[in-house]
Amino acid sequence: MTHTKLFITGGSGYLGRNLIRHFVAKGRPVVALARSDAAVATVTALGATPWRGDLLSPDLADAMADCAELIHAAADTDHGRATVAQLAANRDGTENVFAAAQQAGLNRAVHISTESVLLTGRPLVNATEEQPIPRRAVGGYSRSKAEAERLALSFNGDGFAVVAVRPRMVWGRDDTTAMPQLLGAARSGQLAWIDGGHYRTSSTHIANLCAGVELALAKGRGGEVYFLNDGEAWEFRKLVSAMLAAKGVAVPDKTVPRWLLRSMAMVGDRLAALTNGRVTLPITLQAFATSAVEVTLDISKARQELGYRPVMTIEAGLAEMAQEN
Repeated sequence: MTHTKLFITGGSGYLGRNLIRHFVAKGRPVVALARSDAAVATVTALGATPWRGDLLSPDLADAMADCAELIHAAADTDHGRATVAQLAANRDGTENVFAAAQQAGLNRAVHISTESVLLTGRPLVNATEEQPIPRRAVGGYSRSKAEAERLALSFNGDGFAVVAVRPRMVWGRDDTTAMPQLLGAARSGQLAWIDGGHYRTSSTHIANLCAGVELALAKGRGGEVYFLNDGEAWEFRKLVSAMLAAKGVAVPDKTVPRWLLRSMAMVGDRLAALTNGRVTLPITLQAFATSAVEVTLDISKARQELGYRPVMTIEAGLAEMAQEN
């Protein structure tokens, strides 16, 4: 493993914090983008060197001057209505980051994308990387991340290899994104299973994501996309119930019909568009597509080309979560 400097965006976020821990433990010096005093303190405590700025900073190339590789982990992951701010962060921010990396002369980069670029609201069963991105995005997050992935890969070329990875349903230790929302919904009695929750889902433990990113950075073919997950699909209800139980939270038994929720999401998205966000409903099509139907991914390509193997089983990840209590 070379000990050249690595630049990470989103260093104080859930993905970024764990990526910093992973690579610092491997002996890699890390520079992390930090846009606030709190972010500076977080990445410093993790062993990275902070660089104060944001995704649209015009002098990002200066921040990367002594680095050889990039991991672009920063993103606006909100699953609500589409916003100009989300598009600016995910699309324009990605373009600025990769332009800066190219200008600074970096050799390799990994862009962390998402399976959400493929979502339509219909089941996605054992999808491969050959699955085309839909012409009509299901929501703002999918649209902005699809554009971000396309832009990132457009920088791939001689001397600068760019690879994208697409995890699904990232979970595990130190989760400050999806898990707190899930726990809050369960504790407040607002969590209900869609059609009982009896459909399969792929997931990606944070340790498996970090291991996959390391392999993609070292072995990924420039211009290619790789799915990453836990190597097995679980029933959605079984997995989420196990996560709640690991945190000592009672598992709900309420259910809601899929057709009703989809209808609400469609009406809500329309109302939000007509009123510029002044009127919204609790569910969007983006959120529906993410959690209401089967979404399973085939990781054969990552296994064959990267040598990817999950380093954390779902059972071990759940045990780790329980120990955090």
